[in-house]
Amino acid sequence: MPSAAPAAATAATTAPTTGSTSVTAAERVYRHVKQAVLVDRRYEGGTLLTEGELADAVGVSRTPVREALLRLETEGLLKLYPKKGALVLPVSAQEIADVIETRLLVEEFTVRRAVPAPPGLLERLAALVEEQRRHAESGDLPALMAADRGFHAEIVRSAGNQILSRLYDQLRDRQLRMGVALLHGHPERVERTLAEHTEILDALRAGEAETAAAAVRAHVGRVEALVRRADR
Repeated sequence: MPSAAPAAATAATTAPTTGSTSVTAAERVYRHVKQAVLVDRRYEGGTLLTEGELADAVGVSRTPVREALLRLETEGLLKLYPKKGALVLPVSAQEIADVIETRLLVEEFTVRRAVPAPPGLLERLAALVEEQRRHAESGDLPALMAADRGFHAEIVRSAGNQILSRLYDQLRDRQLRMGVALLHGHPERVERTLAEHTEILDALRAGEAETAAAAVRAHVGRVEALVRRADR
């Protein structure tokens, strides 16, 4: 298992200024590791993180590191090994299948419920497509993925079902991790994603629920095929 080298804390590790020192330090470690695993890909699956290395990287003691690692373990990103460290868990084939299946169930249902789409929803979706285009042009893949997920989340929220919205929100980190890795491996996918999002938006504008659902199904299916291929 590769070992993680200490790295400078990024802007994403900036902690809140309120609260106790211990909580603030733990939050900094938590953000540092999460940024490195989900976005920067500095800590990839199979990387062994040690308390000492993380303490040095973020500039804290080991106690808040332990707190942060426990939190990340409950989120399914790490596996703790006493006296050894924390292993960054690779994305498994089962996890990919579970995420895709859940996305299809939630997104196909909610895109149908979005018809007829209110003007405000159509405006927000159009703005998010343009935001994705700007990030694609600048090469900012993490920001592109955030806008990508925002596009789908807007449709999910439009259904007005808070339980489904919370369920979808629980997929956020896994979607981000898979999406960033996918775009790094398949940069040509960026333009295709923009085209597919436009197809979904056009179907919503036209008030065609089944066409929109079919576009969502095809879009998520293509993502699944590429992610599975990259996982082999």
